[in-house]
Amino acid sequence: MDKLGFLDGIARIAVFVSLLLAFFLLTVKTENKLANRLFACFIIFSGIDFSGLLAYSFPEEYVDFEILRSTTCLLEMPLIYLYVLAVCYSDFRLKWKHLIYTLPFVVMNLVLMPRFYLKSGIEKEHFLVNYSQMPEIYFFQILIEIQYWFYIISVFLILRKYRKIYLENYTNPSTSTYKWLFQMNCVFVVMHCITASKNLLRYTASRETFLWGNVFMVIMALCVICWFVMKALNHPELFRGINSKLKLTKDILPQNNENPIEVKEHQNEVVDAQILTLKQYMAEKEPFLDPSLTIQELANQIDIPVRDLSVLINHKMDQHFFDFVNEYRIQKAMNILKDESKSQLTVLEILYEVGFNSKSSFNTSFKKYTNLTPTAYRNAV
Repeated sequence: MDKLGFLDGIARIAVFVSLLLAFFLLTVKTENKLANRLFACFIIFSGIDFSGLLAYSFPEEYVDFEILRSTTCLLEMPLIYLYVLAVCYSDFRLKWKHLIYTLPFVVMNLVLMPRFYLKSGIEKEHFLVNYSQMPEIYFFQILIEIQYWFYIISVFLILRKYRKIYLENYTNPSTSTYKWLFQMNCVFVVMHCITASKNLLRYTASRETFLWGNVFMVIMALCVICWFVMKALNHPELFRGINSKLKLTKDILPQNNENPIEVKEHQNEVVDAQILTLKQYMAEKEPFLDPSLTIQELANQIDIPVRDLSVLINHKMDQHFFDFVNEYRIQKAMNILKDESKSQLTVLEILYEVGFNSKSSFNTSFKKYTNLTPTAYRNAV
């Protein structure tokens, strides 16, 4: 099999797998329907993109569809951006304003209008023969680069904010949503660098080298699609969205720092009383045993406005809500591990009893506070 035949075979597999997984995403029963649909759309457009490597040629009367197909890659990163928003924020909904993300796709096709779409016969054929050297294609490649890095950076910024808000408001020790999306974005960076390098071969290397570059790119893309789609499908319980209306504590702190000394002293007394009340409640009622405890739920239980409780823990006590609650869980776990009457309990039973929901998260948190694994701690005491 020659290189073109091999490339065609790999591209067909990539298109087939993409469409198959997209169909599965669209039909699988899940609470995260919007995110799955957006991800499925991304995979479909990726499959359309891969189809450009198939060994076929459009009939002359339909050649416009081939150029239109090549510009659909400008819709892929906007879909990933919207997918990340849908995964991170449980209240995210698509709105008409999101159509603005299709603007690069529209602009590119308008740019192609005068010298391609509105032409016919010999002029179109001339455009296709000199495709790589046409000014419109240079503009296309520059537009792709600008758009791609804009969305890559935007996703990293969303994830940074998501992680901070999650730690300040939730206690579920699993941060798999953040890790998954962060890894996915890093993979996109690597894949785009490979694709950009491959495109440079069009101008700097022989056609044979360029073809092998295409083969390598499609194989890598196929592996990546299988990896992140199957990871998402196999671990749907790891995707927990947060409310987009939640703000970071630093954004809700009072701005007036010029209070009289007596007012500050009064505020300090109030804060000390609130901290004491909070610690007594945590020790006596043990709300941390609920693995899905949120700062909103705790605020309701102790009758403190959630805004005030967030400032109290994240600013006055200088802890994330995540770490604050886990300290109580670890302390209770340590007491159980020291209790000889409970020596028959396994580590797995203990972690569920104190409010954790995974062994890896429990071990990580326990070692953070004690420098020992649960088993080593039990043996030491």
